[in-house]
Amino acid sequence: MPHDDHTRSMDFRGFVSLQTKFALFFSLIIVTTCLGLTWSFLHSKRETLTTRLAELGQVLATNLAYNARFGIVTRDVTTLRQLAEGVLTVEEVAYVIISDADGNVLTLITKQPTSGRPQASSPAGRPSLPDSALAQNILANAPETLIAHRITTQRPGGAPLGLREGTSALTPPLFEEVGILDFAVPVRRVPVKELRPDRLSLELAEREQEEPQPQTGALVGLVQVGLTEAKLRQSMISVIGNFIVLTFTMILAGVLGTVYLSRRMIDPLRDLAAGARKVAEGDLDSMVTPTTRDEIGQLAGLFNVMTRSLKERDLAISTNINTIRRQIAQLTTLNQTGAAITSTLDLDKLLASILRLLIDNLGFARMLLVLYDPQRKIARIGRAAGVPEDIEALARALEIPVGDDRSFAAELLLHGKPQLILDLMQQAERIYPPMFALLRQVQVHSFVAVPLRSQQRILGFLAGDRTSTPCTTEDLDLLMTVASHVAVAIDNATAYLELELLTKTLERRVEERTKELKATNLRLQDHDRRRSKFLSVASHELRTPMTSIRGLVENMLDGLTGALTDRQAYYLRRVDHNIERLSRVVNQLLDWSRLDMGRIELKTGPVDLVALVQEVLDSFQVLIAEKTLAVRFDHPQDVPLIQADRDKLEQVLWNLVGNAVKFTPSGGEISVTLQRGDEGMVTLCVQDTGCGIAPEDLPHVFDEFSRINSSLPQSQGAQLGLYITKSLVLLHGGRVEVDSTLGKGSSFRVTLPISLSSPAVHSEQPAAGSE
Repeated sequence: MPHDDHTRSMDFRGFVSLQTKFALFFSLIIVTTCLGLTWSFLHSKRETLTTRLAELGQVLATNLAYNARFGIVTRDVTTLRQLAEGVLTVEEVAYVIISDADGNVLTLITKQPTSGRPQASSPAGRPSLPDSALAQNILANAPETLIAHRITTQRPGGAPLGLREGTSALTPPLFEEVGILDFAVPVRRVPVKELRPDRLSLELAEREQEEPQPQTGALVGLVQVGLTEAKLRQSMISVIGNFIVLTFTMILAGVLGTVYLSRRMIDPLRDLAAGARKVAEGDLDSMVTPTTRDEIGQLAGLFNVMTRSLKERDLAISTNINTIRRQIAQLTTLNQTGAAITSTLDLDKLLASILRLLIDNLGFARMLLVLYDPQRKIARIGRAAGVPEDIEALARALEIPVGDDRSFAAELLLHGKPQLILDLMQQAERIYPPMFALLRQVQVHSFVAVPLRSQQRILGFLAGDRTSTPCTTEDLDLLMTVASHVAVAIDNATAYLELELLTKTLERRVEERTKELKATNLRLQDHDRRRSKFLSVASHELRTPMTSIRGLVENMLDGLTGALTDRQAYYLRRVDHNIERLSRVVNQLLDWSRLDMGRIELKTGPVDLVALVQEVLDSFQVLIAEKTLAVRFDHPQDVPLIQADRDKLEQVLWNLVGNAVKFTPSGGEISVTLQRGDEGMVTLCVQDTGCGIAPEDLPHVFDEFSRINSSLPQSQGAQLGLYITKSLVLLHGGRVEVDSTLGKGSSFRVTLPISLSSPAVHSEQPAAGSE
């Protein structure tokens, strides 16, 4: 097999085993860890030994300086030599040097490299001693405490000695050459009273009296003690050797353990891989023997279970392959049947095509399709195939009554239960007699029948037989699958017929209704024209007598007809008030009619809003004074001129200010505010302390002929003022808003663009103009 060959070639291309990777990885970890721990321990050990050596040198040098100060002062070389020899008995001490305040060496003793015994040496020719310049430098600086130096030994070829100053430099790198730690302690003069009362003290006292002496506490000499690092190096070499042996032993043990552990882990996996390769090649008898009880052993057991399951499944697949092929052939037939079902919506042709396909492709000898009428509780033969034409004609003339009597038709059409009749004669009492006679005539012995169900409705049933061969449950299942497709096709064809009939009926009814709507529309248009004409004529006709009446009333009130009694004057003023109210209603009706017919045009120009507002307020001064209202007009100094129709804006202000005066009780307040808004807009706000508007009425205040309840019903008009106000503001590209609290007052805000070219202007609005 080409695929298997490719798989095998991939197995060995650039192959590195998991055991090798595992061993290398953990060996690297072990080696790195051991080497790191060894280096850390050796470095710590080196620092510890060096610290101990430095502490020893400090103690020896300090004690020697304390004991030798009397000998330095008296320049007693013998005493100084004895003290130096005592210090030199310490194994680590390499030399002792005692100098006076001028740097002259009083005593210098070194140790023989081979015998380890003290040996006097002259200041000249000291191959492993510090340079005299070091002592001169220390004495010149006159330090108060001990100073430590590290001096490297002389290298071959006569290289000069290196010098490292400071205590931090006493610890050399781990493998540097052997050096000497030099500890220098300055010796200072001690007062005489501190001396012991012995012969030496008396001689010293007498000498001090005869000769002038340095001041007490002054520097009188220097003590230098040198400690070699040879013993330290030998100890470190011994420790290093032991640790090298121990480290390599641990590394070797770790690597061997890693290899052993990896082999214990990888070998079972390798067996599993080999078994999996055999299974992939088709060998389902391959088994793996578990060698451990851990997860790998469980995996091996599961692999064996999987192999057995694959073997059983392969056997089942082999057993059922013929059945699957047979079902594929049947499904192919069903697909062809479904395509034929969806190819037509003619019910008679559809039934004939279905039955012929079932006979030709599914092996049935005869097919019968029965349709059910639930309204009449009867079933009739829709189509029959595989029978003589005369038998089919007789069958299609039958009407089978359907009742819940456990009959063959009732089980199918009422309860929707498929029926498998193995022997027709044994089911004779359950079959409608005329139908039973026809089945006997065409020699039916065994048949199957299934209900045709669509959208929870039973449309009929489908039946078929195989002549002398008895039908089986497989035939019943196959026919059940076909029945669902057939039922949907019959339902669609029936619905199409009903829809076609309904469409024809609807077209006729829509045509009739369209004619009615056209006639109604013509009547409505004529009525609208008559209404508009009536409003226009009536308004104009009413204005003339109202003007005449108002003039006569004003003349009578002015006394042109003689003196009036108080009652006559009161009645005339009421007549004048109602004539004015009626004039407002007539004017509003005229404006509403023009707006409704779209015959208002804007005559724009520059408008000074401040002057316009002031002019409107002045016009209401009489009413304001009568009701003793407080009016306030606030505006900034930089209110710009706006492009608008002055007459229409004046009408807007008249409506808003008039409403505020009308609905504000005596002693109330009216506030008019004008300010510049954002994005080229100007805002005008008219606020009062009147009766206010209920919350449920706020959405309808701008509607035409809106009937809004008010605490001042005598002040209500035709309810068109706010509708006309909003319409005129919208024509200018602005907007109007209202806020109100019942019993506390209302606030109307009008926002207008400064220029009609502003984006806020709705140029598509109908134009408006003044009367």
